[in-house]
Formats: sequence, C-alpha cells, structure tokens
Amino acid sequence: MKTPPPVGITMGDAAGIGPEIVVKACAQGLNAPCVVYGDAGALRRAAAALGARLQIHEIAHVGQASGDAGRIEVVACGAALPMDLPYGKVNAAAGLAAYDYVCAAIDDAQAGRIRAIVTAPLNKQSMHEGGIDYPGHTEILAERSGTHDFAMMLANDELRVLLVTIHVALADVMARITPEAELTAMRLADRACRQMGIARPRVAVAGLNPHAGEGGKFGREDLDIIAPAIRQARVEGIDASGPWPGDTVFMRARRGEFDIVVAQYHDQGLIPVKYLGVDHGVNVTVGLPFVRTSVDHGTAFDIAGKGVADQASLIAAFDLALAMTP
Repeated sequence: MKTPPPVGITMGDAAGIGPEIVVKACAQGLNAPCVVYGDAGALRRAAAALGARLQIHEIAHVGQASGDAGRIEVVACGAALPMDLPYGKVNAAAGLAAYDYVCAAIDDAQAGRIRAIVTAPLNKQSMHEGGIDYPGHTEILAERSGTHDFAMMLANDELRVLLVTIHVALADVMARITPEAELTAMRLADRACRQMGIARPRVAVAGLNPHAGEGGKFGREDLDIIAPAIRQARVEGIDASGPWPGDTVFMRARRGEFDIVVAQYHDQGLIPVKYLGVDHGVNVTVGLPFVRTSVDHGTAFDIAGKGVADQASLIAAFDLALAMTP
C-alpha cells in the first residue's frame, strides 16, 4: 500500500500562539508525518523558549521531507520574519506571511503533495495591515481552490454544527437565506458526516426566527424558504429535518438525536459549540477538493510568547484530518 503524503500544518500568525502550539504538538507526538508551512526562525524561537528538543529543518519543497521523528520540517514560503518580532501585536509582515503559508499549503494540497491542511490561527487585522483583504481562512481556501459551494463546520466530541452564512453582518443574513443556500448547506452537512464515518447522517436544520417562526407569527422565512429546502433534501436522500427552534435543537443534537445541526448564521451556530470549550474543538471547511481542519480559537495575543498556550485543539484538528483522509 502506498504511503500517504504528509499532512501540511500552517503556522499561522507568528505574533500569536501559532508557533508555540505547533512546536508543542510536534513535541508531544503526532499520529502521522507532517510538514509545516511557516517561518523556521519563529519556530526555533518558540522551541528554544519551551526547551523543546526538536530540530527545525527548512526544506525547499514537500518532496524533501524525510518524516524523521524529533524534527520539524518547514517548507520555505513567505518572507523571513525578524527574530525579534514582538508577540501579541498586530504586524503587517506577520499577517502577509501567514497568508503566504496558507496559499502555499493550498497549492500543495491541490497537487496532491500533502494529505490535508491543518491551520493554526491567523490574525485578520494583521492580514489586512499586510494588504490581504479576506474575512478569514475559509474565504481564502475557497477562492484559491476555485470552490463555489463550501461551508464552515465546527465540531467537538459532543456537537457538530455547519453554517449557512458565515462572516457577514447580521443585517445581511436575511438576504442570503435562500432555498439554494439551505439545500447546499444540507448537502455539505451530509457529505461532511459521511467523510467522518457516519453512514446515515441525521441532519437537523435550525430555524432562522424565534421558535422557528412559530407558524409564521415571527416571520415566514422558516415556512417559505427553509422548510421547502428540507423537503427537497429528503427527496435527494438526505435525512434532514426541521426547521427546529434554535434554542433547543443544539441540546437535542448533543443528546444524540441528530448527528449535525445546520445553523443559519455565525453566532447561532458557534456560540453553542464554543460554550462547550475550545480546547478540543475543530473547525472544518466543507466542500473543498481537499480536507482542511483548524483549531477552534484565535491567535490569543494576550498569552502569545508566554508558553501557556494549549495545543489540544491543534492535535484534535490533526487527528480529524487523518480520520477524514483514510
């Protein structure tokens, strides 16, 4: 059997906790070979501060990776960062470099040179200061890979949630709640669960309005847009149900009644997942031509460089990427 290629880990923003959690995860030991897209100097600084006995070895391309234990192999990409880059502060150079790491990983994933992409956090403000105007990872991944139908899914041991709309103002959500958007989200939710080994996913759809509209009393979107899309999904063989009131559907899924919840907007879906804790949460971009998972937290500028960041979410993201790419 052919050996799978390594998993690609992007280091994220060097001014945040990305370098630290990458070093900690590699020092703890990962369940498959990896390469890191990042800055070798930033990783060496993190390793020295942590007292980690790991060699940081820069390579020109993934084909040079040896997979040796006790070594972090870093794919050269992006401009080198200064060794005295301040932690915990917005920095244009770090933001641009973080973007370059992601782009290099996408190109290698598209070409089949890496098994999956696992991303450490980037900082949107730093990225914007560096001239890169994207709301976050999801949109970069979709545009560079030419993906039109995609969604963000958050998952932990208790709950899976996929979003219909992602990084848009709440005032703009209504215009994006369309039958096609709903149906696409249900298709992607079903696909994601199957990739995770669930043979017959049970997809619950959260209502948009309080009490899922309560028969039209609190708005007709649930009746006129969401419900017909659910019926069409069922025609296609997807075990979808709802729309269910948003204030109880997540609790029901957590108890095992559903395998995944399709939420209508960012905070409706992410608050329940993150309330359960971000230590083992994983962010998955569904619909891409490759697997991408990520930590369920940000750059944590307030603790960057202090040696106290938890690598658990990165390891959980790595393990889920393995599970989704057998």
